[in-house]
Amino acid sequence: MKITEYLKETKTELKHVIWPSRRQTLYYTLIVIVLSVVIAYYLGFFDSIFEKGLHKIIGG
Repeated sequence: MKITEYLKETKTELKHVIWPSRRQTLYYTLIVIVLSVVIAYYLGFFDSIFEKGLHKIIGG
């Protein structure tokens, strides 16, 4: 397959894509950021608990 043929086919396929609106993009971005922060706090909280528990078991 030639590179020019590949690029033409790619351009054709991109015309079939339904792109999200600016509002949808911002909304989905906000959801990803909020969920990332919530999961980071959740994992950090349990990491802290396990670290303290392990510290008590091992001593120090």
